[in-house]
Amino acid sequence: MTDTASSRSIPPAPTLDDLRRAATATAMPSAEPLPSIATREHYQAIDNMIRVFAIRPGERVAFLTDPRLDRRVVDAISGIAASRGATTREFMASSSQLTDVPEEAKPLLASADFVVSTWFCSTGAPFCNKLRKDQGQRWVKITYFRNLDVLHTPQARFPVDLVGDIVRATATLYPRGVSFDMRFTDPRGSDLSIHFTPEMTENLLGINRWRGECRADEPGCYVHYLPTHGPNLYGEVAYKRDPNGTAKMEGIVYPQWAVGFPRPFEEKIGVEYKDTYVVKVHGHSREADALREMLVGARLQELGCGHNPKAPRFSIYPAGSNSPGALHFGTDAHVPSPYLKRVIPHWEEPHVHQDCAIFDATVKAGNTTIIDNGFLMSLRDPNVIAAASKYGDPVELLEAFVE
Repeated sequence: MTDTASSRSIPPAPTLDDLRRAATATAMPSAEPLPSIATREHYQAIDNMIRVFAIRPGERVAFLTDPRLDRRVVDAISGIAASRGATTREFMASSSQLTDVPEEAKPLLASADFVVSTWFCSTGAPFCNKLRKDQGQRWVKITYFRNLDVLHTPQARFPVDLVGDIVRATATLYPRGVSFDMRFTDPRGSDLSIHFTPEMTENLLGINRWRGECRADEPGCYVHYLPTHGPNLYGEVAYKRDPNGTAKMEGIVYPQWAVGFPRPFEEKIGVEYKDTYVVKVHGHSREADALREMLVGARLQELGCGHNPKAPRFSIYPAGSNSPGALHFGTDAHVPSPYLKRVIPHWEEPHVHQDCAIFDATVKAGNTTIIDNGFLMSLRDPNVIAAASKYGDPVELLEAFVE
């Protein structure tokens, strides 16, 4: 009697293409959270927001806005102000690209206790700096809160106080009381050194952002919301924003991408620095030509490093990346870039600015490693890990980057 079952042919083994075509094949959890989880996460983000906008009863709140800002953002912050008995007024400029405060806006601004701004000049304009210093005005820059829907993102619900812990841990990696060279290298051959004096280090780390202050509750503070942007590993505050101040630096960096370019660079484009300024751009591609036009002669204003592990790793628009260990070299030219005006006319930054991004740098301050191949070492600081443990699993919170 024939065993028909045993005589049947065996189906072919599944191939890689079979796995790819299978409608139900998956090895990862769903990216869509359940409604109950999404609700819980949304209110976590709202609580973060409310603590950052530390408006007090009776205060005068000034909004410095632009027409492209989501009006729901103004309404949300105004609601916080109203619940606390504060008053609000708004000055809408033609864009957020202002490099200085218009004269007609100064009376409104000078009368405020708390300022919420989209304007680029918020951080560097002498008038703004004087108000923070002399009047103790508290400022929140909302470059990364232009759309209310960002409250539904992982970076919005990342604990705001934990961002401060990470920033303070990074600050401890700077040598204090001695001169040192900060060196930037990467697998493409970047090699840039910036010489720090003890005074430069104290100036840089003395601002409230380097003290990990992410809430706008200290007199004279300037914070970002969402708390992702910076602080800067190097910036003009190192010489107290002296327009004639320069840092001793020399070398070349090979950025992987830059704001205003649709795709990462295929060519190995080199940006060469000498004593704060870009002196040469190496490369032959159209991208290199565009960078050469906008960067040669431009001044390195900031060398930013994000500190929010849930900020999207490879998102460099409008000014980033803001993921820990990813660097952006922010330079300011004397005249606006025609290229940037053409490709991103409504950019939130002025067209004299450019951020070139590197995701795989190694940064050493003297003999201390701050970033290792794109990983910010303060994420493994024992104090940071202990702080993260209060909110959940430290590895997931600190090292599961969002790409």
